[in-house]
Amino acid sequence: MILGRMQSLLARLYDAPVTHDVEDYLVTDRGTLSTLLGPQGEADAGQVSDEQVILVDEGSQVRVGLYLDPGVIDRLDRHDPTQQLDDANLSDYCTALEGVSHFHYLAWSVARDRKVSLLELELQADVDKYASAVTLMTQQGGGHFPAALHAKLFDRVSYLPHLGEESRRRYEEANRHAARFCRSLEEKFLRRRRSRPEAWVSELRRFFRCGHQEKLRQAI
Repeated sequence: MILGRMQSLLARLYDAPVTHDVEDYLVTDRGTLSTLLGPQGEADAGQVSDEQVILVDEGSQVRVGLYLDPGVIDRLDRHDPTQQLDDANLSDYCTALEGVSHFHYLAWSVARDRKVSLLELELQADVDKYASAVTLMTQQGGGHFPAALHAKLFDRVSYLPHLGEESRRRYEEANRHAARFCRSLEEKFLRRRRSRPEAWVSELRRFFRCGHQEKLRQAI
């Protein structure tokens, strides 16, 4: 399925395979989502966007899931971004990739007993969306760098109206730091006259392995 191919793309890009397959944790039914969220699930599920990583603390263990709207998956199955990523499916790709990124980064971190902050999770997802899209578009375009992609992903963003102030600030901060970091790597390693894609990948992999504070320092 398409989500498995997205997860494989991240695993190859960062040389960071995990043992858990995102497809095994996928939820597409809001009724099931309500059950996973617990007593307040029905009310909370109504506020969930097209993508949501579910973490439910049950004391001795944590239940994990990834909710994606079935319409997003259906559209991506019909217009596979791993075969052709363009303006027609970029929005759905980013929605799904954000969820896959959250799941993959959590699984990778938990396997190493690393704590992950919400800001770190969002920052990594924003970098993942850009880096994976650059990878796909460059490959699909015969090596042509998608110069307009940065503005599409980082400048033309909007947030759900029901977000609380704290959540909105976190998303805005993640976007701001990711935009700076990705632009910096783009200018250093992907411009035509000094293109060094292998160094770009190396820096992405180093960033992936940084913790919360080091990620923020790298993104300034």
